[in-house]
Amino acid sequence: MASRLKRKLEAQPMQSIDMSPLLDVVFILLIFFIVSTVFVKETGVEVDKPQAISAQKLDQMSILIAITSNGEVMYDSTNIGVAGVRGTVEQLLVQDERPVVLQVDKTVSTDLLVEVIDAAKMAGAVDVNIATAKL
Repeated sequence: MASRLKRKLEAQPMQSIDMSPLLDVVFILLIFFIVSTVFVKETGVEVDKPQAISAQKLDQMSILIAITSNGEVMYDSTNIGVAGVRGTVEQLLVQDERPVVLQVDKTVSTDLLVEVIDAAKMAGAVDVNIATAKL
């Protein structure tokens, strides 16, 4: 009886699991997560922000512009200068209305800060905020 069962099992073709549908599902999930991920453009420079007690967290979808201690105005690791703020912000606001966040070094002059704020507002920005470190 055991030999008959053994012969029957040997006569059957070898069964295997098809892995291609599993790979398809994995790739579809990978594409879904890549497409649905929100990428935040950083300014690309490190600034020493002033501290404030009333600091609040802002939306992740804000436009980040940095002003360094030596007066460079940076967006996405590129020095755009004060003259480039208006064009850059106008172009970014075409897609949707977002707040502008200025990451300003605490040694930057008030004149330069006001120029950048004016340029952002002239570009159509409704919300212009200054990033601070929470105390």
